[in-house]
Amino acid sequence: MIRFDDIVEKIQGDYTEKDIRTLQKAYIFAARAHQGQIRRSGEPYLSHPLEVTNILAEMHLDLTTLIAALLHDVPEDTEVTLAEIRENFGREVATLVEGVTKISRVEDTSPEDTRAETIRKIILAMTDDLRVIFIKLADRWHNLKTLHFLSEDKQKRIARETLDIYAPIANRLGMGRIRAELEELSFRYVDPDEYFRLVAMVEPALKKGEKELKKFKKEMEQLLKDNHLEVEVQSRIKRLYSIYIKMQKKNIEFDQVYDFLALRIITDSVKSCYAALGIIHQRWPHLPQRFHDYIAMPKSNLYQSLHTTIITENKQTFEIQIRTREMHELAENGIAAHWKYKEGAPSGLGSEDQRLQWLREIATLFSEQKNSKEFLKNLKINLIPEEIYAFTPKGKVISLPPGATALDFAFKIHTEIGLQAQEARINGEIMPIKTTLKSGDIVEIITSAERSPHRSWLNWVATASARQQIKKYLNLKKRSLSIALGKKLWDKELKKYKLPADFLNEAELLQRLNQQLGWPLNDLDDFYYLAGSGQLIINEEFIKGLHSGVKRPAGLFKKMVETIAGRPAGMRLVIKDPEEQMIHLARCCSPIKGEPVVGYLTSGKGLTVHAQRCHLVQKEILDSQRLVEVAWDPAYPGLFKARLMIKAKDSPGVLARVATAVAELKGNISRAEVKTGSDGQAIMSLEVDINDLAHLEEISKKIGRLKDIYSVVRE
Repeated sequence: MIRFDDIVEKIQGDYTEKDIRTLQKAYIFAARAHQGQIRRSGEPYLSHPLEVTNILAEMHLDLTTLIAALLHDVPEDTEVTLAEIRENFGREVATLVEGVTKISRVEDTSPEDTRAETIRKIILAMTDDLRVIFIKLADRWHNLKTLHFLSEDKQKRIARETLDIYAPIANRLGMGRIRAELEELSFRYVDPDEYFRLVAMVEPALKKGEKELKKFKKEMEQLLKDNHLEVEVQSRIKRLYSIYIKMQKKNIEFDQVYDFLALRIITDSVKSCYAALGIIHQRWPHLPQRFHDYIAMPKSNLYQSLHTTIITENKQTFEIQIRTREMHELAENGIAAHWKYKEGAPSGLGSEDQRLQWLREIATLFSEQKNSKEFLKNLKINLIPEEIYAFTPKGKVISLPPGATALDFAFKIHTEIGLQAQEARINGEIMPIKTTLKSGDIVEIITSAERSPHRSWLNWVATASARQQIKKYLNLKKRSLSIALGKKLWDKELKKYKLPADFLNEAELLQRLNQQLGWPLNDLDDFYYLAGSGQLIINEEFIKGLHSGVKRPAGLFKKMVETIAGRPAGMRLVIKDPEEQMIHLARCCSPIKGEPVVGYLTSGKGLTVHAQRCHLVQKEILDSQRLVEVAWDPAYPGLFKARLMIKAKDSPGVLARVATAVAELKGNISRAEVKTGSDGQAIMSLEVDINDLAHLEEISKKIGRLKDIYSVVRE
């Protein structure tokens, strides 16, 4: 068990005597609060906050973080309140402790929604002050060390949560040491069979490999010393979880994991890194496909290092990582290195550190994403990105996840470029914006002011940030289209009741609307939006509430539907391009341009167009208050799908004759199903692409005149 004196010994050179006395005060405060409490491991509860503080002390974090680490469980597990912590140690310490407590409270609950809520708490805490997550990561690390004292269910849940949430966050913050420990400790509980299978494979290789690695390390030290390079050489053995992930992703066996044994060379300058690399490549052959220059092209968490894999004379492979001392510290502790034993370091998202860009994206993602499933899916893309590197024509490096497209690239450069992306010039060749990129591609985005996103774009992107920007645009467009539709509905109703458009001025109308609805509208656009999106029905009662002189003759549903087709065009909404208005064609009856239709306001979706022949209309299932008179615009674009059922003599070539007849009239059969009935007749069910009702009738008549055709009916 770590003692407080052990922590003091570690930090003595970093802090003043006054600082250490303040830390001691926090230790005594925590000891009194946790007095008599025992952990499931049988150790005094105080051992846990001491271990957490020790982990953070080894990272040389600031005094405020260390004090908060000592006190992080006090409000949750003792009678002492946050107010008492604030009174004794100040607002900053209390805020950090409160942040850790909020995260811990969510963890003890459930599956999907709770996972999303846990992450939300973490993200909110991190955006306020990143030190909250430093404490939480250290807390999780130590708790994993004693996980075997918990039930099997809890072991699996905590370990799974660690691999899904905490380890990826540590990785994104560049905290390689903590990430590796979290992964390794969790692995054995998440998949014990695979863990022990791997242990059985690795142990024999390790016995032999350790001797080889020790010998190779000495040879490397001598080589670099002979070339007058002052370096530190460390040996490294790849951890089990990293081996497991590599084997899974690359579908390889253990003997194909070439970086199982590795050396890490730490130099005093970038120049020395490249000098060491040149010397090593002169001495041993290397695998070109295994060389990575992360100094020139850092990872998204700003990890920097040279990676190469060499082959010795006895055919042994070793990975070699070469980095400066500063790069090494950043690789181990990541962004936490910025808090190195100093107060007043950046805390929240105010810092423009590139490592935090992903955090800003996730914070935005959470503010805009309501669905837990979709959020968790998008979060995974942000948290666990294996990266590809593409370039702008000017040589700027853009890092993206595998599967990213030119459209992702466009949004990564700037939102406006993404929204107006027309096509991409990839390595000098014009390509569609949905083209998947690979590392090394040089990409130029060609934009058009007339271009704007549509829903299919959501299938063309791999990054959550691009997806969010597209959805944001589509939602804004949906609002503007709803407002336009709502205004048309309002104008139509005014005409119906012979009311002038200005029967109330805007201020009076807004006031009466607020009174009638019972909640405040900011402006008339809010009213039009509610009407156009189907959330508010403008009916007789509604109009009466605004103008007492309105009278509408009562009528039954069927009479109302029958009246619709006969109304003057000015009284009906015109169905135009569905992309340009909040109007959708009903799937239940697939209405076709030219046939009588009726509009139905669906809450949140706008206007759904049904054919008057639709069973929902004929059986009076639809709410008559939501019916709207509509008419087809002659210029309505696109093809329609119609289903035909054809009965024919079961003779050779009958389907071919039908297909020919459809093609001759410029129709298209998109789906066909043929079966034989009990009476020996052939029954064909066809889905046909047509222009309008007249086109369908023409095709039906032509098929009906064919040899061996008995009947043609629209389904």
